[in-house]
Amino acid sequence: MAIVLTAVTVIAGALLGYVNDLTKGPIADANAKALSDAIAVVVPGFDNQPTENPETIEVNGASYTIYKATKGGEFIGAAVRSTSNGFGGPLTILVGFDADGNIIDYSLLSHAETPGLGSKADIWFKKDGKGSVIGMNPGKNPLSVSKDGGNIDAITASTITSRAFLAAVNNAYQAYANGDSADVTTGATSKPSQTEEVDNSINQAN
Repeated sequence: MAIVLTAVTVIAGALLGYVNDLTKGPIADANAKALSDAIAVVVPGFDNQPTENPETIEVNGASYTIYKATKGGEFIGAAVRSTSNGFGGPLTILVGFDADGNIIDYSLLSHAETPGLGSKADIWFKKDGKGSVIGMNPGKNPLSVSKDGGNIDAITASTITSRAFLAAVNNAYQAYANGDSADVTTGATSKPSQTEEVDNSINQAN
């Protein structure tokens, strides 16, 4: 019986490894395409390949990935991947900024928020959403919900998720402003204390 169990285990392990090797490539290709599509949404109009040479920068102990977009060799903006802790867990977004630091658009990449409530973050802060952040510049005025003295309407019954989303956007801007593209874009200085205030409000709410 021991020999049979051992043989079954070895065969099963080999099959799992084989299947993993078969699917690893297609999964990686699918993820790469999803990322490229998301970048095209948040920073439209580029003619380079932003995913080829992304920049990783650390701000306040967290790492952010910056995908720079150019057209005809001219810098037109960048997409920044940012994560913050929401009500149900990590909330990851991709935020697009133009060359002046204004928000072009965003894409909600992953989240664990409550369906029908916090999950509305994928559209709530869009151009036609009730809490639109499109066109705003976090470097001039860090984003925060009206409950915290800001001018952004929080998702109904999901203030924690809204705070987490805006913290992710503010942090994305800090990474963008401190990256290699800062000297040709906003020239803004980092405001970590304001970003930390948003993060602290999330922790206090939890």
